[in-house]
Amino acid sequence: MQLDLDTKVIVLVAGLLLLWALGLGVIKYHQMSTSPDGTAHRYVDIAHRAALMYSFAALVLAVLAQFSAWSVTVDLIAASVVLVFFVAAVVSYTVHGFRRDTENQFVDPVPGTHLFMVSLIVAEIGGTAVLVAGFAWEQFGRS
Repeated sequence: MQLDLDTKVIVLVAGLLLLWALGLGVIKYHQMSTSPDGTAHRYVDIAHRAALMYSFAALVLAVLAQFSAWSVTVDLIAASVVLVFFVAAVVSYTVHGFRRDTENQFVDPVPGTHLFMVSLIVAEIGGTAVLVAGFAWEQFGRS
């Protein structure tokens, strides 16, 4: 079976997120092995875990898109919105982890942090809802 373009793109991003997570795991290990208390910076740990979880979440998005009633374009846009915010979140965590500039990004947040979080919430839930609706319509709605 040939995958649609939307599914190919989403699976590729899932693979890249997984590779990123594995690289962050190496950095996490290095920080743990060189730290006096045996721990990595909190945000390196968060970035590692988030990238792992997002890589698998992206695979769920790929399946929803592949079996959706919506067009490849609609599914690709919906998934891309979600994936952009997945990547942006991991970038943010990675930067904080490398800079070691905070233990909690919501204590003294930089301007735009809360706007970014509201945008992330709307985009991730909205994009995923579009894909779930397309999947549900295709799989259960058509007679």
